[in-house]
Amino acid sequence: MKRPGPTVWSLFSGGVTIAGWLMLASFIYFCADALRPSPDLHSIPADCDGIVALTGGKNRIEAGIALLQQKPERLLLISGVSPHTGLNHILAATGIGPLPPDMTQRISLGYRAATTIGNAWETAQWAKQKNLHHLVLVTAGYHMRRSLLEFHDIAPQLQFPPYWVQPPAMSTPFHPHTMLLMFSQYGKLIGAFIRLMVLHQPDHAQEGFRPVPPASGTPPA
Repeated sequence: MKRPGPTVWSLFSGGVTIAGWLMLASFIYFCADALRPSPDLHSIPADCDGIVALTGGKNRIEAGIALLQQKPERLLLISGVSPHTGLNHILAATGIGPLPPDMTQRISLGYRAATTIGNAWETAQWAKQKNLHHLVLVTAGYHMRRSLLEFHDIAPQLQFPPYWVQPPAMSTPFHPHTMLLMFSQYGKLIGAFIRLMVLHQPDHAQEGFRPVPPASGTPPA
């Protein structure tokens, strides 16, 4: 007697099971990748002419300043700064303290970016204005993969060697708040991958930008 072939339901459930295991494996890989220790400062290519530090978490700006201090001829962009926040406030809030005037002159503050896509647009415009080509990208480990996707899509002419940092929350990776953060960041990474690599829908419009504030004289110190 001929055995019946697989039903539509069995094929569907089998596909869902395989997809579930693949998603679990990719999430575990994402977590392991995100939790890697920060690279050594001296591992950054010597020909990098700029640095971009993305706001939104601890240790990012500190790492950007450290990279600038390592090679003061570089330029630094802090992207995604809150309106009305000046460099002195940032340095005080991060505990870095005052910097020499010749170093502060090499730091730019980007006030328009409100998302990772906005960070990428802001960086691309700044690099073009400053004639830079090789920028160290500084952000959290859990944010790095998505940032590289967005930055390479919007500014493919630039090189972005990564420098990731670990915020304090990563010291307790199994805490419920940390796990929720990791699930959220993993979901955003998958969404960006599908949009850019599968659906081929790049962000040609300058999304993720705050409205241009009205002119009010010099920027805050």
